Amino acid sequence: MSLFITFEGGEGCGKSTQAHALYRKLRRKNLPAVLTHEPGGTTLGEQIGKMLKRKTENIHPQTELLLFAASRAQLVADVIQPALKEGKIVICDRFSHSTTAYQGYGRELDLATVQMVNNLATQYVKPNIVIFLDLSPEQGLARRGKLLDRFELQELSFHRRVRQGYLKMSAEEPDRWLVVDATLPKKKISEIIWEKVNHLLAEKGYL
Repeated sequence: MSLFITFEGGEGCGKSTQAHALYRKLRRKNLPAVLTHEPGGTTLGEQIGKMLKRKTENIHPQTELLLFAASRAQLVADVIQPALKEGKIVICDRFSHSTTAYQGYGRELDLATVQMVNNLATQYVKPNIVIFLDLSPEQGLARRGKLLDRFELQELSFHRRVRQGYLKMSAEEPDRWLVVDATLPKKKISEIIWEKVNHLLAEKGYL
């Protein structure tokens, strides 16, 4: 018995806020939950994440792909797989679908290559549910205000490709994805997410 939940979305969509809210709700119910994030979640991952986000870095798209994969491989080995084996509920703020969206669709790298690298990094670990907070790039970047990292500073066309990538992936696996309108009030978004997660918890025998 285990449950793997990932949160996805573009800049400023509110996924980190909702991931933390879900984690707190699970903990209040005394359920065995683990919250982690990408890039990061391990000592090595945090170092890679800082490098990837630093706006002064000039990183080639293929290098970027491999750095994200390195961070993810460490996170899967050190945090995600052990927690799932112990029957815990793992919540991850971004996972492999971020790489497909950002490096595959956004950077326009070969999608088959991106998939191969993702499989290597994840050891084929897949989320039970992907919660995608959908928001237009214009609205998301406006929420961020001052743009602080390399990804926020990308051209609007990049962010539009990322969103289209997410929408395409969600359409291809509707049973795995929960698409939520990120313009809704935070409380309403939390309610929508909880309704879905509560159903999965019952299916998995946590409730």
